Amino acid sequence: MSDKNAGLSLAYRFRWRLTWLLLHIAGPATLPDHLDPRRRMERERAARVARAQATRQVA
Repeated sequence: MSDKNAGLSLAYRFRWRLTWLLLHIAGPATLPDHLDPRRRMERERAARVARAQATRQVA
């Protein structure tokens, strides 16, 4: 599994990609990064992967 998917279940990755694509197609127009829902999703996913990697390194 690649590092960008570490600690993420298949169901989470599928739902995340589907939501991201729907926001890309039907979401709001261009917004600043701190207001853009797609960028928020990307930040939350990166944080989730970082937590999973930290947990794996501790264990």
